[in-house]
Amino acid sequence: MYAALWRVLPGPVWVRILILIVLAALVLFALVTWVFPWVDSMIATQEDTVSV
Repeated sequence: MYAALWRVLPGPVWVRILILIVLAALVLFALVTWVFPWVDSMIATQEDTVSV
């Protein structure tokens, strides 16, 4: 899969690396902005405290 992605990207090696870094940053941004909060709202959390 990664080899196919590498072949599809245009430009020299440094441009491909830059494109992959930008794509990875966009994916992480989307996960933190929309996916993780949605999953957090689906999980029932219990607010228990530990008494000493």
